[in-house]
Amino acid sequence: MFEGIDFSKMGSLVEEMQKKVKEIEAENDNKEFSVKSGGGMVEIKINGKGEILDLNIDDELFEDKESLQILLISAMNDAVKLIENEKKNLASKMLGGFGGFGNLGGENS
Repeated sequence: MFEGIDFSKMGSLVEEMQKKVKEIEAENDNKEFSVKSGGGMVEIKINGKGEILDLNIDDELFEDKESLQILLISAMNDAVKLIENEKKNLASKMLGGFGGFGNLGGENS
């Protein structure tokens, strides 16, 4: 089962993996995403850490509180889903770089 594996190199492999993980995480944290709802009446900009960077609301929505609430909730939920998907893709990317373990869950990205 472990034939052909040089265990003396495991430490350097782990260090290499940790370095790669940090690089990929930093790259993802600096990405910015934009999510819109209501045909662009509400727009949220979010980074890879899940922090809201900006929020734009069309002035017309200030006269319709219920629509504003619905569109804000929709945009926020979409932003959360987007970041969750990015984190899943990041995990797959990290695992995929080390021996083809990227599809452990059996899903195709």
